[in-house]
Amino acid sequence: MTSRCHLFTILFLSLFSASVLTAELPHAGRQSAVQPPATDALPPHASFESASAALKETRHINVYTPPDYANGTANYPVLYMPDGGLDEDFPHVAAAVDRAIRDGRMRALILVGIANTERRRDMTGPTEVAEDRKIAPRVGGSAAFRRFLRDELLPEIASRYRVTDERAIVGESLAGLFVLETCTQEPDLFGTCVALSPSLWWNRGALLHALRAQLKARSGWRARWYVATAGDDQIGGEADALRAILIAGAPASMRWQIDARPDLRHDNIYRTLAPEVLPRLFQP
Repeated sequence: MTSRCHLFTILFLSLFSASVLTAELPHAGRQSAVQPPATDALPPHASFESASAALKETRHINVYTPPDYANGTANYPVLYMPDGGLDEDFPHVAAAVDRAIRDGRMRALILVGIANTERRRDMTGPTEVAEDRKIAPRVGGSAAFRRFLRDELLPEIASRYRVTDERAIVGESLAGLFVLETCTQEPDLFGTCVALSPSLWWNRGALLHALRAQLKARSGWRARWYVATAGDDQIGGEADALRAILIAGAPASMRWQIDARPDLRHDNIYRTLAPEVLPRLFQP
């Protein structure tokens, strides 16, 4: 693709580093994949319906609160996740978070899962590529979904639960694309951004161009990004370009890591890395 050729002009920078990392987030290296549990015992959680003017529909929300929430008065950080339905990724992420908190390996937090209605509509931005538009009857709705988060869901969670100002978001595949798009376009919305096997190919990698411009505009950008790719992702060029852009332009106040995990597949990277990465990002 033409835009990829442009991106590859900066790839020589990646020769200096397989990933960039701060002391806050110990490197996972090239270890063997952590094996996820065969089954996930869904911990206690609550659910409610959120009527959205931005999306013109009602969304189902699942919320996990930490073990000491009901008997205490403390406020907690919040981790948001698209693909957060009970038949999607919420059970295994909630189980991993609950285990890590109970084991003392992770700070207590609230997990908010947003169940899908039209996933490919909500997780994608506009595209000029005809092939992209074939993946679903409707695409390009990420701005509306972001308005739902910013203007409706985040305030609703703050009114229902005891929360701090610390917010994070995690997603995989197209949801990983949404995570990076959101954290690029509205950097103040989430301080920690976790994208697993993100679909960086969308719209010929337009997100990478937007990130380069945003980095130039925000010299004091404070954020933590974790990005991981699987062995069968076929986004090696885009991932290398993302790394090179961050090497060249990320300020010292921005903590980031990109892990290439050839030992993992697109269909198991979320289950494998959630129990490994989330406790490291939210160390006690």
